[in-house]
Amino acid sequence: MVSSDQRRRQLAREKFERQQQRREEARRRTRRLTVVIASAVAVVAVVGVGSYLALDGDDKKDTADAAASSTPSDPASPSPSESKAPEPAMKIDKKAGYKMSLSTSQGDIAFTMDAAKTPHTTNSFKSLADKGFFDGTKCHRLTTQGIFVLQCGDPKGNGTGGPGYTIPDENLTALGKAGKDGRVTYPAGTVAMANTGQAHTGGSQFFLVYKDSKLPPTYTPFGTMDDASLKAVKDIGAAGAAGGAPDGAPKKAVKISKAAVDKS
Repeated sequence: MVSSDQRRRQLAREKFERQQQRREEARRRTRRLTVVIASAVAVVAVVGVGSYLALDGDDKKDTADAAASSTPSDPASPSPSESKAPEPAMKIDKKAGYKMSLSTSQGDIAFTMDAAKTPHTTNSFKSLADKGFFDGTKCHRLTTQGIFVLQCGDPKGNGTGGPGYTIPDENLTALGKAGKDGRVTYPAGTVAMANTGQAHTGGSQFFLVYKDSKLPPTYTPFGTMDDASLKAVKDIGAAGAAGGAPDGAPKKAVKISKAAVDKS
């Protein structure tokens, strides 16, 4: 017969083993994220510039560590292994244009989407916006060295959240052929999907490019900001990230109060 002390020790051991397994999974996912933009990091270093982890309880620190260790120029999003639901049924008019409007604490930001070139992305964003998915979320990440982007669309607000499904990559050749460094220029004003570094792993996280940025052509470019919106994002970028870091939460907090997608 097992004593109560033996049972407690057994339960404690099992809990420890579960925690170790989760932490190892977090470390593996973090390493996977950093590999994606290794070439970009190397270039940044030469010139002298600078995770859907479903953890809880005792593992909250692991989530923070994984998010903090992601490379600055990595527009990362949740792991596809955590995405179980199918993408929304196609309901948009693929021959139409659509506009996404964001009412934020730093002003209105809007961008047009081309349904013909990015039907899955456009359809997903309309479906999410219609459900109020983006309402009350914040743009959790600003990068000011190497690349220049404001990243939004995470319901958790820490870079680890998503809609519970993934969508296919689209329009990847739109920005031209990659150079010898394996990268293309994402022009200022571009809106593109974040991903895990693997194909077809976009979710709800996206990034707004406020200054020409070179990245591998693996991030779906699906939108273009108007001039007023680009200026608003540039102002956020000019204020920098919290604490003066080259990558982190924007110093000017950006909270989305309302998101809507309509035919343009």
